[in-house]
Amino acid sequence: MDTARFRSVLLAERLVAIVRGRDAEASLNTVLALADEGVALIEISLHTADALDVIERAAARLGPDIVVGAGAVLTADDMSRARDAGAGWVVTPAVTEAVAASALAGVPVVAGALTPTEAVHAIRLGAGAVQLFPALLGGPHYLAAVREPLPDVPFVPAGGVDVGAAEEYFTAGAVAVGVGPPLVGDAAHGGDLGALRHRARRYVAACRSGDTA
Repeated sequence: MDTARFRSVLLAERLVAIVRGRDAEASLNTVLALADEGVALIEISLHTADALDVIERAAARLGPDIVVGAGAVLTADDMSRARDAGAGWVVTPAVTEAVAASALAGVPVVAGALTPTEAVHAIRLGAGAVQLFPALLGGPHYLAAVREPLPDVPFVPAGGVDVGAAEEYFTAGAVAVGVGPPLVGDAAHGGDLGALRHRARRYVAACRSGDTA
């Protein structure tokens, strides 16, 4: 998947699920449950137990409509190992060397940034989108303010985005939202997959229609 195609999927789906688990098998089951409920972009953090194995198994199990990514990518080596495991895109928590390395390798990258300076730098290095992180520091009003001078930057707020906040971020101009614990809960640690599925259905509906009821 190239960056243009990744952006089109991001714009269409508007939801990135972020999985970070202490249990590899539970993390894999979490990814599969999210995919089954219609979540098409699933980021598996490299801080997950046996993360590369989870990425490889998830990518092998899921069809072409589900694109597994790798999160917490800091270095060029992180990116290469994630790509080789089957990640179709990567996310960095900051503007690190992995941004330019990913762009050079043709791997779509969402770069973590908080300030306008960081966001512009990330885009110039080749990021396909900017993960506004941690978004809860400023909320939707901050995103709206940042977008005034940077209307063409695709922002994906992440960090504390609950179902109710998702609509506010979209109104403020977000192209998608990244959601970890408010969506995944304890499922990736071996928790309730049934509750996860319920939350996933709510998020998918909210992000595709704007209806958070």
